[in-house]
Amino acid sequence: MNYIVTFLILFANWLIWSGMFDSFHVSLGVISCGVVTLMSHDLFFENGKFQFSYITEFIRFALYIPWLIYQIILSNIHVAYLVLHPKMPIEPSIITFETTLKKEMSIVAFANSITLTPGTITMDVHDGKYFVIHCISRKVADDLLSGEMERKIARIFGEN
Repeated sequence: MNYIVTFLILFANWLIWSGMFDSFHVSLGVISCGVVTLMSHDLFFENGKFQFSYITEFIRFALYIPWLIYQIILSNIHVAYLVLHPKMPIEPSIITFETTLKKEMSIVAFANSITLTPGTITMDVHDGKYFVIHCISRKVADDLLSGEMERKIARIFGEN
């Protein structure tokens, strides 16, 4: 079952992103998604088994994406302000904090969300619970330490 679900997820994404629906391109999509499915089918599912709770997680994650895009836009504006300001008020810092997230997928999604947001980079995750983040300014660090992003990720993966 996990092979089929993995293939369908990959192929649906391939169709959406490629925009090519002729037989040649669709057959290439089937072949490439089939090969990737064989190599990575166990990455999507814990214990290698499909559970229907994954559908809920997918829907919650899809609803999280617009919020993340909004945060990325706000961060872009802030970074542009810092760079274009005559005094360049950049205050780089490295912060370390402990997360309450337990699931590997939650930790990966959180680390990637931080890195996708301009002005922050996830440098390291120690023992699955200590994050080391580089921030371009104090405001960015304070926003990250507020925990809003972490709470949203926890909700997606049922770690409230």
